[in-house]
Amino acid sequence: MGACAALAGIGILSQSLDQLEFIVERGQSVWVMVKLTLLAVPQLLAVIIPIGLFVGALISLTRLQREQELTAVFASGVTRWSAIRPAARLAIIAALLTLAITTVVQPWAQRQARAETFAVRTDLAALLVEEGRFVQGPEGLTVYVQQIEQNGLLKNLFAYVQDGDRTTTWDAAEARFSRIDGQPYLTLLNGSWQRYSSRGVLEYLSFGRYELPLAQYTDVTEDIRFKPADLYLTQLFNPSPRDLEKVGSAAQLAAEGHSRLSAPLYALMAMAMALAAIMGGQFSRTGYGLRIAKAAAAFLLVRIVGYGIVAASAWNGWLNVFQYLLPILATVVALRLLFRALKPRRRRSWPAFERLKARFA
Repeated sequence: MGACAALAGIGILSQSLDQLEFIVERGQSVWVMVKLTLLAVPQLLAVIIPIGLFVGALISLTRLQREQELTAVFASGVTRWSAIRPAARLAIIAALLTLAITTVVQPWAQRQARAETFAVRTDLAALLVEEGRFVQGPEGLTVYVQQIEQNGLLKNLFAYVQDGDRTTTWDAAEARFSRIDGQPYLTLLNGSWQRYSSRGVLEYLSFGRYELPLAQYTDVTEDIRFKPADLYLTQLFNPSPRDLEKVGSAAQLAAEGHSRLSAPLYALMAMAMALAAIMGGQFSRTGYGLRIAKAAAAFLLVRIVGYGIVAASAWNGWLNVFQYLLPILATVVALRLLFRALKPRRRRSWPAFERLKARFA
């Protein structure tokens, strides 16, 4: 648990640093950065849980072996299956937790993060308004606001619109960004507008409330573009034509789906490798540094190859079966090494050598 928490903390820190520049540029609050960072945690946990389980198991087993706890357990008649049963239960819990994260929590969090990011990118208040400064927007729009309150209310707004040879100026005591029928508007309160007509006559109008449309001054699309990591399993294995058009090909979505289903197997593999590194060989008074290093290298190699298979499966669908076979085979090999210690090595007998030895004895 401690190893997972430490790795998750490092991942959260890296995510928050990535989000910081984006939030500062868009003028968003700290809460938005925290929310986006926390929504990225489930995707990090799917990767961190097997690694944290492997590291934590190695630390715990090494300490038990150093303090002769494992020796005492086996000396009391406890079988190896009984000794590793708590570790197996922990691995199963970690695998189920990983499965829940990859199939339910991760896509939900990713979709929420995508929607939040889209809202930040399309926030006209952040794009067009900066307190005490003239902000030049697209299509000849310039906006000045004297004060921005915490609730989003704009005080003493001035807007300048250049449309070809025609210029219109707006001023309002108060204003607020809003949406009407999905379209962005700037609601002006207690203000006026002035412009020259085509005949050169100054036109002036004062109003109590006016809705100024802003759709023509923004080129932001109203569609959120999702990625394969944002879709649920039903969408990955049975994609709609819309998903295939905007997210990816059927092979890419299937590879993502199989990757999520096979991710829990790496938690089982991590525990099996950790057990094999400490309990899968002869007792050593000098420590198990070499065996731990071999187990860590094997775990890292298998995980990297697993990522490579996921990438290759996006182009060759028949490779998806190896997303399951790779961690299963690695787990079987680790268990084989673990229980090999139960079988005493038989000394190979050479009859001719034994007769020769007996004759000269």
